[in-house]
Amino acid sequence: MKILGLIGGISWVSTIDYYTQINQGINNQLGELNYAECIIYSFNFQKIKDNNDTNNWDSTLKMVVAAAKKLENSGAEGIVLCANTMHIIADRLEKEISIPLIHIATSTAIEIKKGGLKKVGLLGTKFTMDYDFFKSKLNELGIDVVIPLNQSDKDFINDTIFDELTKGIIRTETKERYLSIIEQLKNDGAEGIIAGCTEIPLIIKENDIDLPYFNTSLIHSKAAVKFALT
Repeated sequence: MKILGLIGGISWVSTIDYYTQINQGINNQLGELNYAECIIYSFNFQKIKDNNDTNNWDSTLKMVVAAAKKLENSGAEGIVLCANTMHIIADRLEKEISIPLIHIATSTAIEIKKGGLKKVGLLGTKFTMDYDFFKSKLNELGIDVVIPLNQSDKDFINDTIFDELTKGIIRTETKERYLSIIEQLKNDGAEGIIAGCTEIPLIIKENDIDLPYFNTSLIHSKAAVKFALT
């Protein structure tokens, strides 16, 4: 079994899901008392958020590269960035390390392709929705991506991710607004919905909607398990 290096704390709430899902995935494959061999580097998320707010991705890259190298030096054989937004620097990070990085958007694109979907709705932080680092991976496999057209909807999703979900706060009225936005994406032609932030599955579950639902943290975790066992 390969040792996984998890870069988390972005946020710690979803990092718990990664740790749980990866260990369960290993145990489902191997049984008995077999679980993942992994090392976790958990950030103080405030420092990351401060960089996000000023678009200081160079500073974030330095922090993440340092964390990845610490994990690599500690024996990690593959890196898992436990967040969608952090993959904005994934391509640059890969050039700085000598072990593989398991990419969340690539893993998600492959899963959507298996389902035969041609057009999906994407929810996430403003960076994930507006920048191309995630959408481009889907476009490469012929999958079109739609995001909320209304700026107030995008602002609502972004703000509630940071102000509520990353703090473990779940509100009924927030969930209802998310479901309304998802319904609009469906009307815009989305055949499935991507939870493109690892905190979104905390509030929107698969049985909440009548479209295929792509939980990126779960998909990413499964890809990490596959990497560890091959």
